[in-house]
Amino acid sequence: MFTKVLVVLATASAAFATVFVTAPVAATSYTGGQPAVVTWQDDGHAPSLQQFGPSKISIYAGNAQQQTLLQTLNASVDVSLVSTLNFTPDPSIGPVSSEYFIRFESLSLKDATQPQFPALAFSAKFHLDGMTGAFTADVLSQIAGQSTAPLASQTTTVAAPTTAAATTTPTTKATSTGTSSAKPTTTSKAASGAMSIRAGWATALLSALVGVTMF
Repeated sequence: MFTKVLVVLATASAAFATVFVTAPVAATSYTGGQPAVVTWQDDGHAPSLQQFGPSKISIYAGNAQQQTLLQTLNASVDVSLVSTLNFTPDPSIGPVSSEYFIRFESLSLKDATQPQFPALAFSAKFHLDGMTGAFTADVLSQIAGQSTAPLASQTTTVAAPTTAAATTTPTTKATSTGTSSAKPTTTSKAASGAMSIRAGWATALLSALVGVTMF
């Protein structure tokens, strides 16, 4: 069963992370039931990937305020020790769509001002083909709400990520409950659609969801 995640931006604060997702990007298309990959690297800004540490990596759909967990790809992978996660999208999690994104949730790093919230990072929204499932009414409602997510314009810059060696780690599919939180502040987005969350994942997620490059 999918897990609905509610993010209350009015009470949540900024999450800090340095996971720069290099795949999938906005132009990526994977196929359900076929091998796929998530890759990332450090963006060169504090805190380090070592501080982000062990993380849950999952496929989600939704918007900047509400997100639904569709498939857990790995329940715990240290993003500072590896930079590649091979996985197979479950075709039953949804339809053929470009409304999917990858979410990183740190299991150790907390928000600087509200430590009840974990640090989060997101990929750009990407396409999944060969899918056999359907989005629930809740997911469809969340997707429809992207255009009304109340976020002000932000100043963004292109990150200058450091290079990390690609290391493969096995995929572990699991069912788990996602957690949430963070107030938008500043984000970075590369021209390819790769997303780096330095302070405020919600704005970065919104820009990925609506396909807007903010410069």
